[in-house]
Amino acid sequence: MHQVADFDRLTINEITKVEGAAGVDVILKNGKVQDVKFGIKEFKRFYTTAMIDKPIVAIPQLLARICGTCSTAHLTAAIEAVEKSQGIVPSEQTRLLRKLTYHGLIIRDHALHLYLFSLPDIVGKDSLLGFDDNDPLEHQLLHDAFAIKAAGNHLGIMVAGRSVHAPYPVPGGFSHIPDNKEVPKLIKELQDVREAVLRGVEVFANSDFSLVRKTDYAALRTGGFDYLEGDLYDMNGLICKEKDYRDHLEHVVIPYSQASGYTFDGNVYRVGALARMNINRSGLHPNTLRDCREALKRFPSDDIFDTNVAQAIAILHSVDESIDILTNTTFHEEKPPHIVPKAGEGVGLVEAPRGALYHSVVVNDKGIITEGEVIVPTGQNQIAIEQDLGYFVENNLHLSKETLSLELEKIVRAYDPCMSCASHFLTLNIEEV
Repeated sequence: MHQVADFDRLTINEITKVEGAAGVDVILKNGKVQDVKFGIKEFKRFYTTAMIDKPIVAIPQLLARICGTCSTAHLTAAIEAVEKSQGIVPSEQTRLLRKLTYHGLIIRDHALHLYLFSLPDIVGKDSLLGFDDNDPLEHQLLHDAFAIKAAGNHLGIMVAGRSVHAPYPVPGGFSHIPDNKEVPKLIKELQDVREAVLRGVEVFANSDFSLVRKTDYAALRTGGFDYLEGDLYDMNGLICKEKDYRDHLEHVVIPYSQASGYTFDGNVYRVGALARMNINRSGLHPNTLRDCREALKRFPSDDIFDTNVAQAIAILHSVDESIDILTNTTFHEEKPPHIVPKAGEGVGLVEAPRGALYHSVVVNDKGIITEGEVIVPTGQNQIAIEQDLGYFVENNLHLSKETLSLELEKIVRAYDPCMSCASHFLTLNIEEV
C-alpha cells in the first residue's frame, strides 16, 4: 500500500449518473486517512415548513413534488399518513391498485439506476450513449433498458394516470379506476419484458465490483415482499412497529451537509434494496424465487454493490406480482370516501426505491396540518456512505488519482442516492496535512 503523493487535491465537478449534488473531503496524515466528510449540498427545500397550515387533501400532491424520480413513494407515504390521521381504511381494490402503482415505480426507477447509471460502469462506458449498437451484448442491453423502463411507465400510467406525479391516487382510494379492456395489453408487455429482466439479473450478478463492510439494515417485512405494509425488521428480527419507527431514529447534525444524518438506536445502518433483500427475500414471488435461485444465494450480503443485484431481482418480483394481480382482478368503479376532517396524527412508512421513507402529520379538527415531518432514505444512508468511502480510501491509497476518483463515485452510486433533482454530484478534495 502506497501513500497518494502525486497530488494533494482531487476535484470532480460534475457527474450525471446520480441525482443531486454532494461533496467529499478526505484528509490524509502520514499516509493514513485522518478524516472523511461526505456532505449533501442540495437537500433542504423546507417541505416540512411548507406543509404547515395546508389542508390534508392538498398534502399528498404537495409532498409528491419533493422528487420527480420517486414522486410515487412520497405520494403514497403522504396518503398513508393522512389516512391514519383520519381513521380511513382503504378497500382491498385500493390496496391492489396501490401495489400496482408502486410496482410501476419500482420497475421504472430501478431500471433507471441499473441501466442508465450503473451499467455503463460495468461495461466500461461513460454512458449509454457510448454503447456499441454493433456489439450483440451491448445492443441487447441497450434495448432491454428501454423496454423495461417503458413497461414500468405504462403500468404507472394505466393505474395511476401518470408514471410521475400521478393524479389518480388520493386518500381513501383512486379518483379513476383502470379500464379492464386495457389490462390484457399490459399483461402481455410485462410477460414479454420478463426475459430482458432475467438477462439483467445475470449481468449485475456477474459484475466484479465489490465493497464489503458489515453494518446493520432496516426494512419493512410482511408475509410477502411488500413495499407498503409491515413492521420494521433488522437482521435479527422485529425491531419496532411502523408507527414507532421515529422513536428509534436519532437525528445527527452534520455541519458540512445540508441533510440530516440518522442512526437507529445509536447504530449506523443501511436502508434500500440491499436491506430489503437481506431481510425479506423469502417473501419474493414464487416465480422470482425459482428463476433467481442462483443470484439469491449471495444474500444476505454486506457488499454494497449487491444493491444492483437486489434491484434487478426486485424488478422481476414487481413484474411477476403485477402479472398475477392484473390476471386475477376485475376492477370496478369505486369512489373515494368523503373526508369529514377530525383532529389526529398519522404516520406513513413505505419502502421507497432507496429505502424506508417516513412521513408524519398532525392535523387539527378543521383538517389543517399543524405539524409534519419527512425523513428520506438517502439521509438515513448518509453516515454509512461516508464510512464506506473512508474504508475504501484507507485501503486503496496506492490507486492513481483517476482510479480513486472513479471508484469512490461507484461506491456512492451503489447506494442509488437521491440528493436532489440537480445533475451535479461529487466534489472530492484530498489534502495532505
